[in-house]
Amino acid sequence: MITEFNPDLKPFEELAISFAAKELKKNVEEHDRYPFGEFFNGVLDKAYEVGLLGITLPEDFGGIGQGISTLCTVLDNICQVDSSLGGIIFTNALCQEIMLQSKEESLLKKVFSNSKSASEFLVAFPTFSSPGQTAILPSATRAGKVYSLSGKLEYLVLGTIASMALIPARLGNTDGYTFFLVDLSDKGVKKSDPIFSLGLHACPAVDVTFDKAQAFLLGEEGKGNAYFEVASKKLHVAAAAMSAGIMKGSFNEALAYAKERFQGGREIINWSETKMILANMAVKTKVADLCVAQGCRAIEEGIKDWGQFSTASALHVHELSCELVNDGVQLLGGNGYMKDYGQEKRYRDARQVQALLGSAPLKKLALMKEISA
Repeated sequence: MITEFNPDLKPFEELAISFAAKELKKNVEEHDRYPFGEFFNGVLDKAYEVGLLGITLPEDFGGIGQGISTLCTVLDNICQVDSSLGGIIFTNALCQEIMLQSKEESLLKKVFSNSKSASEFLVAFPTFSSPGQTAILPSATRAGKVYSLSGKLEYLVLGTIASMALIPARLGNTDGYTFFLVDLSDKGVKKSDPIFSLGLHACPAVDVTFDKAQAFLLGEEGKGNAYFEVASKKLHVAAAAMSAGIMKGSFNEALAYAKERFQGGREIINWSETKMILANMAVKTKVADLCVAQGCRAIEEGIKDWGQFSTASALHVHELSCELVNDGVQLLGGNGYMKDYGQEKRYRDARQVQALLGSAPLKKLALMKEISA
């Protein structure tokens, strides 16, 4: 849908489709076994080499300098096949956007411009929460110009594969929270075993304990929420694109199955009940496409209240996605619950993606508060 509004994005769409077909499709089930199987390091290295880990990062810092529409186009097509890689791309894009909001060019160059591998280019972050709504955050202390972190942080996404992490922490009597960059190889950082999550198994996360770990201040003290709010409003529509991709993958598999599956002497696509389920699924995918495309347009044209459009589109598309993947499972009958098919994974992934940037009810309440202010 986005490329229909902007044909210039066609090369990025083709890149994502080709990458997903060559590097992801044949091994989706194997990749989903993580953390009980091998992580797809080879795939991640190739994603780094073709620029998928720095889509919106300016070229001066080692990215490819594209806009939110490009990011959404890539995430949509990647997530049609395997949304775990989409989660990795999303998390890194969120970290990059927060760092850009802080205007810390020296740290941006240090982290990204000098990177020579995917692990060096990735930054871990608690992507499935809003720091301002998190009760327990690490505490930061300052001795002159030197900062250190102590305490715990739950569910640090990319914590097993990234070299650096962007950590929200409470600093003394400062209101709100502050962002710090931490080297995850620091002796004061202790990571748990990889967490076995509901979905996005190959988008790994760990719990982390800090014991006077060295930290680098990002931006100004106490300004973490301001940086996160702007970045998250922009990235909400990218999360919606992930859900839209999951929806299309589910619909396409359901349609193909209905054309091949015989019951009662004919393909089940010829049964009226099946046709209606597929029709409802098709409508929801088109609505999701439109929400993502218009959300991107609102951001890039800077229309009034663009953040509200981005957030609302994400909330709506996530709900549509959770409804659609349920139909996708049901249409395959018993096969829909088997790992041999992709529908049960998409069901788990859709629920996981819905939690990006915080829980849906809290996001709705925050949106309503902003609208009514």
